[in-house]
Amino acid sequence: MKIVVLDGYTLNPGDNPWDEVAALGDLTAYDRTAPGEIMARAAGAEIVLTNKTPLRDETLSRLPGLRLIAVLATGHNVVDAAAAGRYGIPVVNVPEYGTASVAQHAIALLLELTNWVGRHAEAVRQGEWLRSPDFSFTRTPLVELAGKRFGVVGFGRIGRQTARIARALGMEIVAYTPRPQETPPDLPVTWVGLPELFATADAVSLHCPLTAGNEGFVGTGLLSAMKPSAFLINTARGALVNEEELAAALREGKLAGAALDVLAHEPQRPDTPLATAPNCLITPHNAWATREARQRLMAATAANIRAFLAGEPVNVVNGGWLQAKG
Repeated sequence: MKIVVLDGYTLNPGDNPWDEVAALGDLTAYDRTAPGEIMARAAGAEIVLTNKTPLRDETLSRLPGLRLIAVLATGHNVVDAAAAGRYGIPVVNVPEYGTASVAQHAIALLLELTNWVGRHAEAVRQGEWLRSPDFSFTRTPLVELAGKRFGVVGFGRIGRQTARIARALGMEIVAYTPRPQETPPDLPVTWVGLPELFATADAVSLHCPLTAGNEGFVGTGLLSAMKPSAFLINTARGALVNEEELAAALREGKLAGAALDVLAHEPQRPDTPLATAPNCLITPHNAWATREARQRLMAATAANIRAFLAGEPVNVVNGGWLQAKG
């Protein structure tokens, strides 16, 4: 069984061995694969693992021996799953591995916007405290979160866990989801519409998947409704936000700040409008990348492959593959 990993570096930069996967076949793991290298590297593989290396119809049509595509992530739009289904190839993902890590990162971004720990630590490093006539100083306003309203857009595992942490900080939780949900017994939450959430929340955190219908939905309309003191957090998908319009809203003082772990184009492009926007923090899509989360992702990927080899695939995202295979 030939197994090829097209872009494994972010999962295993050296501290998260491929041993569990390697035990299942003849493994070749590439750190990164350029578009022009995909065919040569995937040729002859029966199982291909990818994180962000695209596998489109024109590629899949030329890989007659391919039996399984395992996505090293939850989001799977990097693969043309419908095309894979037509060729009888199941596409599997890992639906849960980074809940705690991403929720922790979302709250860390919020705390940085309210306390600016990094900015004040750097001021001390630069000697400003040595020169201060007072025992205490601030370079930005500091904000207490207790009693404030925390708005969660998307209430899946990560959204709920983020809300739990915000609740522990004393925040009131409001949430929006397009499909009705039951209120978790351990988490008081008020369900509101999207316009009300943006208009009344002191912090809005995005935790929804990217779909054809919600690309760029966080734009001038919703941003203009926000309190000038409010913050926007995005650890979901960069394309949910219209970056030009968010940058303009920050420049115009429509909201107090934004913190993003994801951008519409990754790695960041030189002309990203948010790079120079005031009170905008950007981290390099690493909310998921704690060692603990990556170890869970590795173990879950190996389990996906074992289930497929046993004839009982799990976490399949393209249900029509079996009919095509038959």
